[in-house]
Amino acid sequence: MTAVIVLCFTFIQERQQLKTKITNLTEEREQLKTKITNLTEERDQLLTNNMSLTEERNQLLTNNMSLTEERDQLKLERNDLQKFVDGLKCHQSTLYFFSSETKNWDESRRYCRERGTDLIIINNREEQDFVKNICGSDHFWIGLTDVEEEGRWKWVDGSNINITSGFWKSGEHNQPDDYQGNEDCANTHSSGCFDTKCDSSLKWICEKSILK
Repeated sequence: MTAVIVLCFTFIQERQQLKTKITNLTEEREQLKTKITNLTEERDQLLTNNMSLTEERNQLLTNNMSLTEERDQLKLERNDLQKFVDGLKCHQSTLYFFSSETKNWDESRRYCRERGTDLIIINNREEQDFVKNICGSDHFWIGLTDVEEEGRWKWVDGSNINITSGFWKSGEHNQPDDYQGNEDCANTHSSGCFDTKCDSSLKWICEKSILK
């Protein structure tokens, strides 16, 4: 009888210990679940922060690229403006721009027109002498062409040449001579004016009246 009582008591103790272990394990499990939940939330927050920082970095990179492009564009515009200012000459009531670069005739005229000017129209011998003195050994496009009708030279404003003599270069090769064919655009030089193929690459002269 005593042995049965002892055995029952032992069973009761073991059962109580097992219940205690189960309770402890349950609490530990709940604590682990809470930790996992907290770690998951922390991970998600870190992922969100990382995504936000990545987006912010990408936006800063985009802004930096835009500012760099804007800076480079401003540098180009400043350099172009400086070239334009450096090439300006004044004679009587007209401003003249003598380029340092070369383009074909159409591109040269486009350059002038984009800046509110046009290729030069030489109206008289005095103006021609002024231009020739600056040209020196270089050839410069002027606003004169016979592209519409061969041999009928017109200025870009539609007017005809009004200088009766000494306009075209004379001598061994009198101008205009259409020597290579389709020499439909005119350029000026210290020795006079020449007819040249319009796709040739030369310097150019823009002009704008100060009074207009």
